[in-house]
Formats: sequence, C-alpha cells, structure tokens
Amino acid sequence: MPEELQAALDASTALKAAFEALTPGRQRGYILHFSRAKQSSTRVSRIEKCTPDILAGKGLNGR
Repeated sequence: MPEELQAALDASTALKAAFEALTPGRQRGYILHFSRAKQSSTRVSRIEKCTPDILAGKGLNGR
C-alpha cells in the first residue's frame, strides 16, 4: 500500500471506513492505480481525485 494512501486513511476515519467497506478487488484496483504513479505528488493527486468515489462505494472503473 502506498504511503500516501495510508496517510490519507489515517487522516480521515470516514475514508478509512469507506475503503475497508469496498470489496477486496476494488481495494486492489485503487492500490494498483495509486502505486503506478512514479512521483509522490501524482499519487496524492490521484488519491484526492478518487476520494469521492471511494466514499460513494464505487470501484475505480465504476464511474
């Protein structure tokens, strides 16, 4: 799990609960999406963009 994602989950209990409520496949999809970015700033940006979808219970491709 990327450090940036772990930091975001630790900072927001709502995000952590929503992420843990996702199916394992959806969790893995998000983790892979965030991990593929080479720069930390890109990972943070991706996490910020995907946060509303995670809170809504959607998968990465369920937009």
